[in-house]
Amino acid sequence: NSRGASSLLKDSIPVTEFSASGPFEGHDLLLRGFKSVKNELLPSHPLELLEKNFQLNQDKTNFDTLRNIQGLHAPLKLQMEFRAVKQVQRLPFLHSSNMALDTLRGNDECIGFEDILNDPSQSEVMGEPHMMMEHKLGLL
Repeated sequence: NSRGASSLLKDSIPVTEFSASGPFEGHDLLLRGFKSVKNELLPSHPLELLEKNFQLNQDKTNFDTLRNIQGLHAPLKLQMEFRAVKQVQRLPFLHSSNMALDTLRGNDECIGFEDILNDPSQSEVMGEPHMMMEHKLGLL
């Protein structure tokens, strides 16, 4: 055979054409990791996405209204206050009510679903304080 090695490589089929595609495709754990059914689920109802992003949409609407009424400085100041209040937390093994954040948003006078059914004494977060603090600090 007078053909050289370069012509053999040129005539060979690329490896990508051997990969299966379609509904019977195998899942490669090394390339893609474990499959998560939760990531592949679509919202079961059209309002589900709106409910998940309700607070974000509410804040955006309030910032837009505040900007139109008072100018650019008002929503910027409020966003800085939100960021500062979110950084102040209790220790990881103690329940935090985020009262300052509720006050800034105007939710301090409202009783909602999470106020009734979010009892910290029934929370599953409580654990070994030293372990939780070391995990938060990245020592574990």
